[in-house]
Amino acid sequence: MDIFIFIVSMGALIYGADFIIEQSEKIALHFDISPFVIGATLVALGTSLPEMAVSISASLQGSGDIAVANVIGSTIFNISLVLGAVFLMAKNINPSRDLFAKDSSWALFPILIFILMSLDGKLNFVDGVLFLILMGAYLLFLVQSNQVEELDIDEDEIKNRFNWPKTILFLAIGFVFVVGGADFAIDSAGNIARSFGISEWVIGLFLVAFGTSLPELVVSVKAALKNNADLAIGAIIGSNVANFTMVLGLSSIVNPLNVDLSANFFDIAAAFIVTLMLVFITANKLYNKSAGIALMVVLGLVIQNSL
Repeated sequence: MDIFIFIVSMGALIYGADFIIEQSEKIALHFDISPFVIGATLVALGTSLPEMAVSISASLQGSGDIAVANVIGSTIFNISLVLGAVFLMAKNINPSRDLFAKDSSWALFPILIFILMSLDGKLNFVDGVLFLILMGAYLLFLVQSNQVEELDIDEDEIKNRFNWPKTILFLAIGFVFVVGGADFAIDSAGNIARSFGISEWVIGLFLVAFGTSLPELVVSVKAALKNNADLAIGAIIGSNVANFTMVLGLSSIVNPLNVDLSANFFDIAAAFIVTLMLVFITANKLYNKSAGIALMVVLGLVIQNSL
């Protein structure tokens, strides 16, 4: 039964991603908004809902380690697995936006600020408010840096057919499919793993972070396969910003989070290293399969060390 649920939930993820991408492109064209900006805002925030739900719930239950580990693990998966998969599966990636000049710092700043805030061993209410302010600054930056980019879509036709009620409905259906599919995928995969005798600790460490990254994975890969790499990469960068700012921000506002940097040094360092790799890739425009393989190798080393 769990295998059947897992297959159905993955189907929901895929179809939900199709709805999100199609309607996001229509919004981008209708309002002359860059696909990257749509990916970094609408898509990124929508696909970060699983992380937000898990971390806030964990914070309310006093399980701060789960809330923080979920964000750190999701950052690792988003860059190494999701971005790596995009580079490996997409035929041609040539972003029209200068990701290094405009966006690489936003990928790096949140994790640096997280480390600085965690030096006292805790993320408190004030830290949470500062995180949310940072998210507001990021959204303001995206609005100000917005630029129109060309898509392989008939712009005039889409603008003439644009319908807000229909777009909102399909976006809502897409997000419900993606978030709900991820939730059921996590539960069913957990049951399957337990049936094979895999420890609860390993399930919690990898399954939660991987499961909450499934929406980003599916949406980004589908977007890349449709030659919309800007939306895919925007969703990854925006999701990581949202994870540190909104997810940790709201979680620490709900309940202070204890952070042991020394005990979790390897995982936090791994998240920082893959973020540096993202900056290096954008600086040198290494949007190719070699970069994808390098990211996957790092993911393999992280998993091997944690096991």
